[in-house]
Amino acid sequence: MIQFLPGPARGALSLILYLLNTLFWVSLLFPVVLARILIPINTWRRFCGRVANSIAEHWISFNNLNQRITGRTQLQVQGLEDLKHAEWYLVLSNHQSWVDILLLQRIFNRRIPFLKFFIKKELFWFPIMGQAWWALDFPFIKRYSERLLAKKPHLRGIDLEITRKACEKFKTLPISIMNFVEGSRFSQAKRTMQQSPYNHLLKAKAGGVAFVLQAMEGRIHRILDVTIIYSEGPRTFWAFLCGKIQQAKIHIRSLPVTADLIGDYATDHHFREKFQTWLNQLWHEKDQRIADLVSAG
Repeated sequence: MIQFLPGPARGALSLILYLLNTLFWVSLLFPVVLARILIPINTWRRFCGRVANSIAEHWISFNNLNQRITGRTQLQVQGLEDLKHAEWYLVLSNHQSWVDILLLQRIFNRRIPFLKFFIKKELFWFPIMGQAWWALDFPFIKRYSERLLAKKPHLRGIDLEITRKACEKFKTLPISIMNFVEGSRFSQAKRTMQQSPYNHLLKAKAGGVAFVLQAMEGRIHRILDVTIIYSEGPRTFWAFLCGKIQQAKIHIRSLPVTADLIGDYATDHHFREKFQTWLNQLWHEKDQRIADLVSAG
């Protein structure tokens, strides 16, 4: 709608609209969270949780409106059929940019329950957004290097305990748990360093996915396997705001959560191998799907 503006001006306007929208809805969110904390009654807390999620969905709706007004990115989406707002979902996606989150929120808003994902603990201090994520019960986790974990193996259990507590909260209301299985945004440098067997992906990390499925105790019946690719060019958040990302393709597969996907990943060696094989196969298929989407133009 404002295509006459140069990219930086469009980006600045879009950023201001995002900020104003966030400040407005967060100002409504915090009183709800305070009320939830002050009255420790389960039914009341579930009600407050519904109100908080509704506020978040309105927040996203106006973010989406901002994208339609100021943005230029065209979306091609496959697989949005038969989604339900009252079901629990586990959403698995490849990860290329922070823009991924905005686009996933855009296409899934009100089609499935509000997306929640695990966030690095340091981001709690990110102004406004960090506190909003906390208010919406996003789990904050601390990532440790393999070298530190080798010296202090007990630290491995901390994130598992945080995940377990988060999943206890997630059981009370339908929710969509988002997991970027690669654990980091894709780049060719990271792919080379990892010696990834995939052309377009980093290695998939199975432990967190398996633990969430086990901790949710059968509430999650569907996995949404999401593949995102972008047109050539910069994929940064600023490039997105300035209209430099011309096109994004998003492919969604809905997969059943079968009994063989639920088990004790930490102690059952046989289950762990089976689950890793399943996820690696999913990732091989995703790698080929990305190649097909790219070649299709």
